[in-house]
Amino acid sequence: MFTGIIEEIGEIVDWQPSADAGRLTVRGPLVVSDAGHGDSISVSGVCLTVIDQGDDWFTADVMHQTLAMSTLHDVAPGRRVNLERATQAGTRLGGHIVQGHIDGTTELLSITEGDAWRVLRFSLDPELAPLVAGKGSIAIDGISLTVSGIGLDWFEVSLIPETLTATTLGDRVVGDRVNIETDILARHVLRLVDLGLLPARDITSQTRVSTTDSNVGLGASSTNERSDA
Repeated sequence: MFTGIIEEIGEIVDWQPSADAGRLTVRGPLVVSDAGHGDSISVSGVCLTVIDQGDDWFTADVMHQTLAMSTLHDVAPGRRVNLERATQAGTRLGGHIVQGHIDGTTELLSITEGDAWRVLRFSLDPELAPLVAGKGSIAIDGISLTVSGIGLDWFEVSLIPETLTATTLGDRVVGDRVNIETDILARHVLRLVDLGLLPARDITSQTRVSTTDSNVGLGASSTNERSDA
């Protein structure tokens, strides 16, 4: 379990693919400083298990399903990744509950520069649309963010300078794909709807939330996370 508060930007140093899996080695001195065999570390939003480690690196196995659903399928040495250790019980929950179980990838559609923040618009798969709500939480490449704008096939997040420098989102350009994890509470609500235990609602009537909403800026509680909208 994670909170989406990125601890450091790491680097892929080795990738050994096999027929239906692969073995990934990542440099991340902070996250391995107290890590042990079997510990969980989030790599750009993907929960991986430490199987080997050194003073400033760790190795993890990546199974076929993870490769198929995430940006790790085309990983290569030199790529920068967001890293976070598993959350310890009793600590502050600065972001939101992030499992490291991503729903898939999404494409960066546009970047809008503001005076104090940067707005990123991403595509939104129809199957995930019911799980993404304006002012709700979402994890992009493992970063806990707040949805600041939403349509039927897109959503936006607004990033403060700290998020741009402390995570890999500052490097992203239009056309890049990133890992996405929707909110766990929304997943369970949708499951109840699918089972007929809650009444369904036509998502086409969903109200659009604009990034110019007067409440922009009220949702952030920490640096390096939450879209600050």
